[in-house]
Amino acid sequence: MSGTIPFTTSSLNTSVFNLAVIGLGYVGLPLAVEFGKKRPVLGFDINTKRISALKSGKDHTLEVDDTELKEAAYLSFSADVDALGECNCYIVTVPTPIDEYKRPDLTPLVEASEMLGRVLKKGDIVIYESTVYPGATEDDCVPVLERISGLKFNQDFFCGYSPERINPGDKEHRVTTIKKVTSGSTPEIAEVVDALYREIIVAGTHKANSIRVAEAAKVIENTQRDVNIALINELALIFNKMGIDTEAVLEAAGTKWNFLPFRPGLVGGHCIGVDPYYLTHKAQSLGYHPEMILAGRRLNDGMGQYVVSQLVKAMMKKRIHVEGARVLVLGFAFKENCPDLRNTRVVDVVNELQDYGVNVDIHDPWVNPEEAQAEYGLQTVANPDSAAYDAVLIAVGHQQFKALGPEGIRAFGKPKHVLYDLKYILAAEDVDLRL
Repeated sequence: MSGTIPFTTSSLNTSVFNLAVIGLGYVGLPLAVEFGKKRPVLGFDINTKRISALKSGKDHTLEVDDTELKEAAYLSFSADVDALGECNCYIVTVPTPIDEYKRPDLTPLVEASEMLGRVLKKGDIVIYESTVYPGATEDDCVPVLERISGLKFNQDFFCGYSPERINPGDKEHRVTTIKKVTSGSTPEIAEVVDALYREIIVAGTHKANSIRVAEAAKVIENTQRDVNIALINELALIFNKMGIDTEAVLEAAGTKWNFLPFRPGLVGGHCIGVDPYYLTHKAQSLGYHPEMILAGRRLNDGMGQYVVSQLVKAMMKKRIHVEGARVLVLGFAFKENCPDLRNTRVVDVVNELQDYGVNVDIHDPWVNPEEAQAEYGLQTVANPDSAAYDAVLIAVGHQQFKALGPEGIRAFGKPKHVLYDLKYILAAEDVDLRL
């Protein structure tokens, strides 16, 4: 369906939308599925293998099961750009990573905008969900849309921004049960965008008064978490020097009603370990150097090195020769019970151990071995050897590792070994070392 959309608050009619979701990863697919239960939706991705798998009813991210895919009766999939020409409302959910210098990499977002610019028509709306710094939609994406399409922003086409709030691996907090922030490039478009999302978001929506406010709200959500975790990580470093169990301290402090339940650990993933750099980049471009945010990032980025230093010291105390030792790392995904290994900081631990001359085996029943090899050049082992390792490090709290218990996990170790639990899945008395 095509044609001009009636953008008046007195006669909102989102039924004229022929919707496309651009990018079918952890964010885009669940969104497309929910809309596909109610209206025709084209799920678009440039990855032809991904499209083929989804057409066969399989989602390798495990965010959507086979039954949910079948329930989305109005959802179709395509990697053909020409198919987008039949749409008039586009939701962009492509990744927004950082580069090796920790600078925002808007390449996927710009390329998606260039592609949409070639199919954009008068009356169309482009809604961005990808996490960006405040101003990116209107300052970086809109000029691309205008240049490629030859159309004028807020006259011929319009934009919205509704930041994603997907939590990979979380089966309780789903796209429909998390309140959605919405915004539009004009007050009328803001109302239209909000009405569209209200069709599927049972938790309700919050209409921000501008796109920039919505962008800023998203980027500070994870910046706040990052800074809080950095504080707890620093406390763990201090308590370790004092010989105090950090988890015991946090449990005691947690008896107060307003103490926030953060835990120390490796901070990775596509949000918490990335989003703060988008905000600090924008701040620095305006001449402001953000002290606290960057300090938190430095601390969190250094946790892999600290973890390995603790493990090596524990091995030396047991008179285990470090160089040439075998260490088993349990878990490689960025979080528990999820195959997502984007920006996993477990890789920092692996690389640091290898710098010590340690032979590292990685075991993760959730992660695709081919993806680990392609992304990080690392091989995983499906079945670790029994009684073979000088140290075992629990890096991710997968349910499979919890089910093994202390005896099952220690069975991987030699008679003399170190068991280091980063995720507090075992009791203090059952391990040699905790963060």
